Amino acid sequence: MKHFQQLYYTSCEHGLSGFSGFQFNAVSPGVTAGTRQAVEALAGYEPPRSLVESDTPELLERCPVNLCYRPYDRDGRRATALCVRYVGRDSARRFGNYFAHALHSEDFREAAGGMLGIELWNSPVWTRTVAPATEIPVLAAPAPGPLGVRAVAEFLRGHPHAARLPELLAAVFAALTEHGSVVVVDHDTERIARWFAAVSYLLPPPLARGLSFATYVFRPARSRLHLIGTVPEAQLAFGTDDEAAYTVFDFSRGVFPEVPVSDLVRLLTRIGVDSVRLVWSWTADYTRGGEETPEDWHAPVAAAACAGGITLTRADAHAVIDWLAGADHLGALGATVADDIHRKHRDLDDGRLAMLSAAAKAGGDIGVHREIEGKLHASRMQAYVRSAGNAAPPVPIDDPTARARATALWERLAAEARTPRERTRLLLWAVGARLSLTREAVERETLDLSHALLASSTDELLDEVSELLRVLPVMRASLAAAVEEVLKGRSGQEQVLSHFPANLLREADLADRPLVLEHHLRARAERIRSDTVPIMFKILKIRGRTSPDEELVSALWHPSRTWSHADAAWIARLLPATEPVDEAVGAWFRRALGQDIQEEESLAACLRLCGLLAEPGRFAWLPADVGERVRVALDLNRALREAVEATELLEAFDVPPKLRWSATLALTNLCLVPAMLWLPADTPRLHGRLTELSDRDLDRYLSDVHRRVTGGEGIGDVLLSHVATAATLSRRSLRTQAQLELVTAIRSHPAAHWRLADLARLEAAVRPHQPQLADHYAEDAESRRSSPQRRPGWLSRFGRSTSAAADPPGARATEPPAPDAPCPDAARPDAPRPDAPRPGTSRKKKKGQ
Repeated sequence: MKHFQQLYYTSCEHGLSGFSGFQFNAVSPGVTAGTRQAVEALAGYEPPRSLVESDTPELLERCPVNLCYRPYDRDGRRATALCVRYVGRDSARRFGNYFAHALHSEDFREAAGGMLGIELWNSPVWTRTVAPATEIPVLAAPAPGPLGVRAVAEFLRGHPHAARLPELLAAVFAALTEHGSVVVVDHDTERIARWFAAVSYLLPPPLARGLSFATYVFRPARSRLHLIGTVPEAQLAFGTDDEAAYTVFDFSRGVFPEVPVSDLVRLLTRIGVDSVRLVWSWTADYTRGGEETPEDWHAPVAAAACAGGITLTRADAHAVIDWLAGADHLGALGATVADDIHRKHRDLDDGRLAMLSAAAKAGGDIGVHREIEGKLHASRMQAYVRSAGNAAPPVPIDDPTARARATALWERLAAEARTPRERTRLLLWAVGARLSLTREAVERETLDLSHALLASSTDELLDEVSELLRVLPVMRASLAAAVEEVLKGRSGQEQVLSHFPANLLREADLADRPLVLEHHLRARAERIRSDTVPIMFKILKIRGRTSPDEELVSALWHPSRTWSHADAAWIARLLPATEPVDEAVGAWFRRALGQDIQEEESLAACLRLCGLLAEPGRFAWLPADVGERVRVALDLNRALREAVEATELLEAFDVPPKLRWSATLALTNLCLVPAMLWLPADTPRLHGRLTELSDRDLDRYLSDVHRRVTGGEGIGDVLLSHVATAATLSRRSLRTQAQLELVTAIRSHPAAHWRLADLARLEAAVRPHQPQLADHYAEDAESRRSSPQRRPGWLSRFGRSTSAAADPPGARATEPPAPDAPCPDAARPDAPRPDAPRPGTSRKKKKGQ
């Protein structure tokens, strides 16, 4: 059918339905019911809200125009095009009427003379006037509208978002070949039609004819066409299930999705709308038929473009070469393509050159085939030597003549090599290709390369040099010899082994080179700090010594660093305990022990170090003042384990200021108060010692007592002794309001919350020290027996006592801060100590303690 059937659809008085309303006003002869149903489904129109009541020609012209094209098969042979315009009122003067003029053909391409659907935009064929009769004639090829390649190219040059055309084209390709729809939003349908035209011209013609579109849909989520246009006022709400199916390009607001762009799309947009039709006419000679995806079309389009003088990118050229291997339909044209690509792209790798050579041979052009083959042999070696990124690895050359020619070429390139990279890759090539090199040549080249590598420190050659050391053992000997020459020949070169490539050497490679081996180990210590201690002892073994000196220790740890407690303990264990050490060792132990300690883990490590250094033999390594501090720290740690009464522990921690160093301070801060609470308290003795505590430690003590007395745990004898001690502290013993409030809280809690039996025990414990407080506890116990609901009210009266010995703080209690973390090696208030009895049990010293 080389003509178009016409259909008019609108709200009218007279039409095919026989009643007024939306219906087909008129159709051409032969229109089927299926065609009418398809047109009716496409013809719906909803104007923007602001233009619903348009009824003047001026306002109606502002309404979006929907040019819709719907193909029914893959190549667009059977298709329908329709133009839908808003006409405002219907015959009943109601708003919402529109007029759809549709053209349908069973052979759209033939009937339209090859015209694309989008080229009917603003065509003079379209009408918006109802027909007086219900039958209208069929139509020959309609005249195209003013939209063409020049108009579209001019539009793109002036649009601020024209650079988004590649992403738009890529999205349309995906909609055509995969799934989904693309939505284009712009200020008016005139611009939308130009975007559609740009895409249609750039698409392969078969795909362009199969592209369904509508230049205006008010609710895009209800459409399943490939390409959907709409205006900013439209409703773009998509359901959760539909969101992934729609890709939205909002040119009005400049909001765009991220869409991967294929090489074909880049090539087409680089060719441009105004030139692409000529390329499409050439491409027909290169296609096999059945191409669909961008990957299918890329190589034929690129081959046609190259033949037409259009410059290809590397990706384009590679696509053509890869495609040629299976393009047996080209015949002699395949050799022409191979020749074009070979002459215009000189940076091809050997694999692709070989493919071009095969294509030229298959196409019958032996001259091109021989020309490419002549370059392959030399280019393989040269590409590998000078361009590691895109070169193929060497393969064994079995033919003796070819191997001899390759060896001669290798020797020439070796004489011309200027960079370590070229030398390295030449040697790798020689090994991989199994060239016939003399031993003298290999030793000479590996030594020259080693000197060059040490002078340049080219870290980017790490992989290549590592591989060369693996496959060419003589390279290790040459590199070791070069390093030794540098160390012996020039002073100040000790750091040469800290850098690539000398750090690739192994200890086994340097067994007979002690100078190089020592510097190799020093360099490894720089790279791997955790190995520094064993490395130091390896160096001592090389030197034949048992103790390091200041130079070696400073070189390995640097003056700005110091030994960690763990490293110092490691060193102490490895040094012979019965032999003297260099004076520097004692100085470095002093620095290790003097480090600030803030947490339990560091304190435990420091105490382990002190225990090691206190052993016979090792103690002699320490300066006298350091040894005395070590003993004090161990004594304090022993007191934490062995003291039987809290006051005894406090007295043990009363050390002279000169012996207060990092370990003793950490033991005091982290362990003293928690350990005290594990021990029974002699109340009058502990009163005297508590006044000597620092504010911080007294706060800690009172806070811990308060936490335990209010924590709901059982009231053992040890806890009872500390509650009695804290509760009977006088006002003069307390220095801060916080301390007053803690003592008040400790005094008040038992009266209200303890069991009467425990309260009676507390009464007995405090009576020798504050009889008045004991009387109040007894009074409250009696009150609670007679009236369980009654709460103690005596505390405020008791706080007004004038007795100095019974001067309780009268302030209200506050919640104390949480206690600090417990000490790992001392007793804990919240977990049993391995070597300490639980509260209330007897303590016996072990034999010998």
